[in-house]
Amino acid sequence: MVIRSLLRTFAVRMIDRATIDKIMDATNIVDVVGEFVTLRKAGVNYKGLCPFHDDKTPSFMVSPTKQICKCFACGEGGTAINFLMKHEQITYPEALRWLAKKYSIEIEEKELTPEEKQQQSDRESMLIVNEWAKDYFCRMLKEDPDGIAIGKQYFRSRGIRDDIIEKFQLGYALQKRDSLALAAQKAGYKAEYLVKTGLCIQGEKGIYDRYAGRVIFPWLNVSGRVVAFGGRLLDSRTKGVQQKYVNSPDSEIYHKERELYGLFQAKRAIAKEDRVYMVEGYTDVIAMHQAGVENVVANSGTALSLHQIKLLRRFTPNITLLYDGDEAGIHAAMRGTDMLLSEGMNVKVLLLPDGDDPDSFARKHSTQELKDYIEQNQTDFIEFKTDNLLKGVEDPVKRSEGISSIVRSIAFIPESITRDSFITKCAHRLKVDEKVLVDTMNKYIARDKEDKEKERERNESRQQDQQPAAEGGEKEQGLIMPIGLHSLDEQTREVERLLVQSVVRHGGEVIYENIETDDGNTTNLTVAQYISFDLGQDNLQLHDARYNQILAEATAHSGEPGFEAESYFLHHPDVAISNLATELAIDRHQLGRGFQLKEREGSLRHHVLHLVLDLRMDIVEKRLKEIQQQLRQVGNDMGRITELLTEYKETQELRDALARQLGNDLVR
Repeated sequence: MVIRSLLRTFAVRMIDRATIDKIMDATNIVDVVGEFVTLRKAGVNYKGLCPFHDDKTPSFMVSPTKQICKCFACGEGGTAINFLMKHEQITYPEALRWLAKKYSIEIEEKELTPEEKQQQSDRESMLIVNEWAKDYFCRMLKEDPDGIAIGKQYFRSRGIRDDIIEKFQLGYALQKRDSLALAAQKAGYKAEYLVKTGLCIQGEKGIYDRYAGRVIFPWLNVSGRVVAFGGRLLDSRTKGVQQKYVNSPDSEIYHKERELYGLFQAKRAIAKEDRVYMVEGYTDVIAMHQAGVENVVANSGTALSLHQIKLLRRFTPNITLLYDGDEAGIHAAMRGTDMLLSEGMNVKVLLLPDGDDPDSFARKHSTQELKDYIEQNQTDFIEFKTDNLLKGVEDPVKRSEGISSIVRSIAFIPESITRDSFITKCAHRLKVDEKVLVDTMNKYIARDKEDKEKERERNESRQQDQQPAAEGGEKEQGLIMPIGLHSLDEQTREVERLLVQSVVRHGGEVIYENIETDDGNTTNLTVAQYISFDLGQDNLQLHDARYNQILAEATAHSGEPGFEAESYFLHHPDVAISNLATELAIDRHQLGRGFQLKEREGSLRHHVLHLVLDLRMDIVEKRLKEIQQQLRQVGNDMGRITELLTEYKETQELRDALARQLGNDLVR
């Protein structure tokens, strides 16, 4: 964490403020979020499924006018920078570079020293090495004699065009076992990261290349960064070889169950077509792209994971499983159906004619023929399961098992209306009493609920067992407690939040003009300066460290030409400050009215003064309660009792004065 923090601080220094401003000016949050979430117009804003929690109905709102986003279910949101940092698990400078690349903005950075290079995080170093390796493999395919004669010839034999090779950044690894290792180390990349990424394997005599003599398929994550590679032996070498493909091992930047091959190249087409085709392998994806069908991804022969399904669900709820018509293809479709249904996906299945896979089938047909065949032959999961579980089955026991399997799948569907529709369809198709199917389905649903409840209780029990005993009462992280205050109630929290909200929104706006100073001059006071001055008279601090930082920075920058507090804090390099500013900025908008501004009552000055007085009133009332408590505990110490009574009377007078200033003679 210390190294990552140092890296963030250093990297911000490397990218100058002017360049950051240029990046921010060019950034359109709708474009950025749209790279990862399917957005639909909703009034003046956009909405989609939140990528940060299991969102079934669109609760993630994006405001193009404010350039911020917000999930009204889980609370995540922020600027484009915040979104990228959270979604891609990257640092602030990495997010800036991502945006700079997207908007073709050049970032000039000085050369890192060896000490500074050492500070780079493992994750970023691995991504950099992978990016270099991808370029190296591509270069070998295009320029090296063996790459052209062997690698490129292989792709040509599969009918893959040059533009598709370029689109998927395909490459070739030379046959010599240390070609990449030597080239990488010569270019300055450490053996440590070559091994960590899986590009090389550590042997007794040093490191050697994992993919030697193979054609290369880079894995790009949803944002386009190279996280892994797949290497395929050439056809002449695959006879009798079990391991035709070799893939990158799991690492800090790559987990196979969390990635889908081709998603980066397919995501726009998936959103546009509102459907995704799921195939098994690299060449299936590539062949379909070449045939003109681009909304296709591959899970590379492994069982679909929950994370992969949630990833796809951001772009579309509609999926067609497009597999070979052999036994392996049927099994692959069967094992993925129930999990897809449970996540609210609308599932269709298409098994290709025997002897064909998506690769060979796509190469035999034109784009229109391929699209027409898919449209005419894909079936919903009931028809698919009926055909494969019950076709020709006469045995009553086996038939009952097959029907139960179909009903079990229907029970996974979260929407009750959709479940009922499929139950009716199933009853008609199988000629079974609908009530019997409904009863069976309800038993499955009840059992699932019971299992989930038991799992929840087990998790709660484990958490309680792991929870350390509280020491010295509850402690709130990040609180700075003023002298004499030992607790913070909800009312005070809300007043402080509203006060800082005013600083974020209007911190640089003048509310007092031509105020005389001690030296006879005059000055203006902004919102931030007034609040800081007023609280400073009594050495009062706010209870949240972030609040005090916002107030201090707004005060320091007030009066600077062009200073706008909201923009300044929304794009603050400290993620905690930026996130808080987003919460405070977006709070002024109403969800149902497309982020319309809630007008404050009265003038800005009146609003700020009232909040400061409210805060002082809360502090005074707390002190009165503390004095009362001390009086009950002081015993017979008359000297101490007299001191407390005197303070109590003075504090009461102060409270009454504050009440009158607040326009309320009635003491609360």
